[in-house]
Amino acid sequence: MGNTRGAVRIVVAVVGVVVVAAYAALLAVNALVLDPLAAVPGATLPEVHARVGAAGFSVAGDVRGVVVVASIGVVLALAAAVVGLAARLPATVVAVMHLGVLAAGALATFQSGFWLGMDVADTFGTSGGAHTIWAGVLYLTSLAAFIAIPVVLFATMIRTLRTQRRRQLAAG
Repeated sequence: MGNTRGAVRIVVAVVGVVVVAAYAALLAVNALVLDPLAAVPGATLPEVHARVGAAGFSVAGDVRGVVVVASIGVVLALAAAVVGLAARLPATVVAVMHLGVLAAGALATFQSGFWLGMDVADTFGTSGGAHTIWAGVLYLTSLAAFIAIPVVLFATMIRTLRTQRRRQLAAG
């Protein structure tokens, strides 16, 4: 039984890191590739970068900013996995930690839209808002994670209470 719980914890930790890494990758690809291309239809990414650079903005700085923000989520997910496994925390606690990182991803998505997105908007005279559906997908994923946290905790509480009740009935 201990091996099964340990295996479940490992699976939850690994899946949590993979999901957060996928979120971070989509965040970066959307902010650095998909959204600029959607904001300036018909232009290639090198053309967009060239015009943004010619307007006096730092594309390299924009890229660094987005990569750093995306990387923070992955580092937090790795830390949650390592701490969860090292401390032998229950799988539900490890899952909730990863859900928290995903929920906080909404802030990272918002922030990542400012760097290159605002430079593109200023350079090409477009709106500064999201130009693809992918930002919405990221926000909805964060919302789902936020909603899942109390759901997981409540389900765990109910399961724990039922287990305690069964043990009391069996003992008594």
